[in-house]
Amino acid sequence: MLVVTRRRTSRLSIRIAKNGDVRVSVPYRTTNDEVGEFLERHREWIEQAQKKTAERQQTRKAFYAQLPLQTRAQWADARARLDAIVRPLIDHYAPLMGVEPATIYYRANISRWGCCYTDRRAICLSLYLLLLPAWCIEHIVVHELAHLLVPNHGADFYALMDRFFPRWKEARTETRRISRMEE
Repeated sequence: MLVVTRRRTSRLSIRIAKNGDVRVSVPYRTTNDEVGEFLERHREWIEQAQKKTAERQQTRKAFYAQLPLQTRAQWADARARLDAIVRPLIDHYAPLMGVEPATIYYRANISRWGCCYTDRRAICLSLYLLLLPAWCIEHIVVHELAHLLVPNHGADFYALMDRFFPRWKEARTETRRISRMEE
C-alpha cells in the first residue's frame, strides 16, 4: 500500500513501514505525476527495502514463536518460570538500590522487555524474557528497578546502571543480537 503525506518539507522522502507499506513524504505543491516519477526512480530501492523488511519481520516472528503461549497452561508455566528467575533478582537488587516495587506482573509484550510505572511503583516484565540468557534478564530487572529511582534515561539513570549492573551495555547488545536471531 502507498501512503503519500504532504507536509512542509523541501524534499521527497520514502520509508518502508514494518508491514511493508511505502510511505512517501512530499512538499505540499508536489504533483501526483512528480510523486509517480519519484517512486519509479526509486523502484529498485523500494523493492529491496520491502524484501528486507519482510525478512526482518519473519525473523522477529520466529524468535517469539519459540515461547508458545497459546493455552492457559502455557501462560501459567511461563509466568511461574519467569517469576522463579525474577523474584530472587528483585530480592537481591531492591534492597541494594533502596527501592521496593509494589507490584511485579508479567505480560506477553513484544514491543518492550519491561516497563516501570513509577506512579504506582509497578514493574511489568515480558514473558519473552524467558528466551534470553539469565544475565540479560538480570539487566532488564535492574533497569526497571532503576526507573523507580530515576524515571527517565538521563545521566543519573545510567549512573545507577553503571553502579548496580556495570555490564548493562554488553547485556543490551546481547539482548538485541538474540532477539534479532543473529549469529
